[in-house]
Amino acid sequence: TQTAALSFGGNTTPAYTAFSAKTEEYDGTTWAEQTSMPAATNVPMGFGSTTNSISSGGESTAITSNCFEYNSTATETYNGASWTTSPATLNTGRGGLAGFGTSTAAIAAGGDSPSPPVSTASESFNGSAWTATPSLNTARKHLSSAIQGTSTAGLVFGGEAPPGYSTATETYNGSSWTTSPNTMNTALSDGAGAGTQAAGLAFGGEPAQTTTEEFNGTSWTAATGMNTARFSNAGAGSQTAALTFTGHPGVNTITEAYDGSAWSSRPSMATGRYGSVGAGTSTAALSAGGYVPSPAAVSAVTEEFTGETEAVTAKTLTTS
Repeated sequence: TQTAALSFGGNTTPAYTAFSAKTEEYDGTTWAEQTSMPAATNVPMGFGSTTNSISSGGESTAITSNCFEYNSTATETYNGASWTTSPATLNTGRGGLAGFGTSTAAIAAGGDSPSPPVSTASESFNGSAWTATPSLNTARKHLSSAIQGTSTAGLVFGGEAPPGYSTATETYNGSSWTTSPNTMNTALSDGAGAGTQAAGLAFGGEPAQTTTEEFNGTSWTAATGMNTARFSNAGAGSQTAALTFTGHPGVNTITEAYDGSAWSSRPSMATGRYGSVGAGTSTAALSAGGYVPSPAAVSAVTEEFTGETEAVTAKTLTTS
């Protein structure tokens, strides 16, 4: 049927010299490419929905053919059809930062900058300008966040705090950062996050792992791991309905969904990359930007994910 189809067998070469045993299933969901970002970028901060999202910071300037500098201050917003470059720029250019909120009330924290190399910088965005806010307690880069958090109730965790990976967890209340006494179970950097301050989700991370942890507002609990180990992956959704996509090693197109107890496969992306922006929900997600290693380049590709939804039919109950 249209929402539950199967394809199998076939020929794989023009000369009919190789036949296939491959089987693929379609479950009614798909990735579709959208209008590209104004500027290619890797490991920016991103969150929001498929019709109202934001990307800021990242790496953009080439130093050599395969090395890029974490120096971007750019801010771009997405309205569901196209990206717009905002005149507002970050006060501190950096990549590998974390954020949460909306395109008119956002927080950006931490990151990798030219000087110092590991940042505690925190800034708030009101839709038209970035303003410095009190700093993080732990300087780090490639940290993750609960992307559904608000500018007055946010959560960041993990990251790289030389000489190693971090388990530190910090919450934001709109005016200051507080270090949680309960750290993550697994130190990781460059993973992904979903959910809120009171119901957060962490998944993936460097070194490439399948680790998944849930945060209840106080402490972390280990959960069922992803099917594919990866880092520099992106995320979307909530603690009980999350999506992860892109990632490294390799050029990852694999998409997985989390239902609060286990991860399962979803249709792959069209463009493999890592370090992209993730935004939206498990049934309406956005991926933009990232890094493509061959040829070495940062990407402006934008894709939207449309998940399967179930219609509820109203019925009238009568008594006799």
